[in-house]
Amino acid sequence: MTLTTPRNPSAHNRRALRRISAGALALLGAAALVYGINETSSVANARTATAAAGSLPAVQHVFVINLENKGYDETWGPASLAPYLATTLRSQGVLLNQYFGTAHNSQPNYVAQISGQGPNPQMQADCQNYSPFVGTGTAAPGQAVGDGCVFPASVPTIASQLTSVGKSWKGYMEDMGTACRHPAIGSVDDTQKAKVGDQYAARHNPFVYFAGITGSPDCATNDVDLSALKTDLASIRTTANLSMITPNLCHDGHDSPCVDGQPGGLVSVDAWLKAWVPSITSSPAFKKDGVLIITFDESDSPQSDSSACCGEGPGPNSALPGIAGLGGGRVGALVLSPFVKGDTWSTTPYNHYSLLASIEDTFHLPYLGYAGTPGLNRFGLDVYNAGL
Repeated sequence: MTLTTPRNPSAHNRRALRRISAGALALLGAAALVYGINETSSVANARTATAAAGSLPAVQHVFVINLENKGYDETWGPASLAPYLATTLRSQGVLLNQYFGTAHNSQPNYVAQISGQGPNPQMQADCQNYSPFVGTGTAAPGQAVGDGCVFPASVPTIASQLTSVGKSWKGYMEDMGTACRHPAIGSVDDTQKAKVGDQYAARHNPFVYFAGITGSPDCATNDVDLSALKTDLASIRTTANLSMITPNLCHDGHDSPCVDGQPGGLVSVDAWLKAWVPSITSSPAFKKDGVLIITFDESDSPQSDSSACCGEGPGPNSALPGIAGLGGGRVGALVLSPFVKGDTWSTTPYNHYSLLASIEDTFHLPYLGYAGTPGLNRFGLDVYNAGL
């Protein structure tokens, strides 16, 4: 459901529904039927994604910015220390006010967004060691059973899905320097703490946790330093279909204060967004058919640390998906796009698996892992609401 200014959401919601055309209602009904189907085969799953995408705008360029460890109220409330995000950008997009992380700590949330894999104990500990995943089998829906951090090449990701259909992907990681940088397999992760001049965190770069990516030349080509983004944005041809963007440990809000003396937290988040978001939203690809999602990996707010939105269960590898509870807490997400109406919001529950499923819908791909959870919400006309 998409709402506008928060005067009387319930009454406004009823009036908005009465104004929606019969055709739009039919599309919403079709989307709801599609999303409720529990498909088990890849072929049927792909048909589901294709049908869902048929009722949505023809997005071809998706940008995702992940920030760190802030609860919904802290970021989006009236006392937010990020006014550019919470007010300026907020006025340009649709706020998903029931968007949740899927786990604690950080690393499994990033992995969820590109693979649909649930957490295991080493992931929940933020993969202090860059350990290989030791598996004992598989479990539905599409889960590798076992423990460890670097999944074998048999575990698919959105990157491999896009490559298989001739689409492009890129990861842009601030301070990474060397492309596809990660610790040696089996070694201690020396990027867990920021250093002056190097505030890159491997655990915030999900692509390096899949051997199918790190063992491919695509990793060095596609998982690159953030400095390459502005050059790539110069034309539609050089802009990837999917761009996953991660600021460094200061600019993502993780550290406060930062090792180099910057304030960190939401103050540094806001400054970084001011520098980078206009480059994305003014790019030819975004203006033609793009969407930008800005969200946070998990909440560190006590009131929402243990909360979940979308029926998250324990999964095959951990007693609970989050150390503190069933999910990663309520964080919210802002969606900007030519296909989105500014200063609106959606109350539909979403999480990181929903984001993956929504990206897969965009490119007519089958759902991976928990993105295929029956009844999981995917972005619909509540998000792509410019035509309503």
